[in-house]
Amino acid sequence: QVQLVESGGGLVQAGGSLRLSCAVSGVTFGNYHIGWFRQAPGKEHELVAAFRWSESSFYADSVMGRFTIAEDNAKNTVYLQMNSLKPEDTAVYYCTARVHGSYYRARSSYNYWGQGTQVTVSS
Repeated sequence: QVQLVESGGGLVQAGGSLRLSCAVSGVTFGNYHIGWFRQAPGKEHELVAAFRWSESSFYADSVMGRFTIAEDNAKNTVYLQMNSLKPEDTAVYYCTARVHGSYYRARSSYNYWGQGTQVTVSS
């Protein structure tokens, strides 16, 4: 049974940093790939960062150079380090997983979702 549990969200001032964590269970990192989506009020889900097989990680243009996705296999945990946060980064952030071989940009590829964690950036 696949489980993804996010933590680390909160309220931060613009320019600050947060690190989100995703505790992963029920998957083997080689068979599944993790991505981070976010959803702001009134907007659709947006893929912000994702691991890709044998390629560098994907980052949305809006977060390039500020966010970093990383994994600790020993702890079965994936992180999203968010620096230089902006008010427009305010959203619920979701840790998601897709099966190896599926298209990383398609929301429909991500079969498993965590419950989400709120990130609020004040100006």
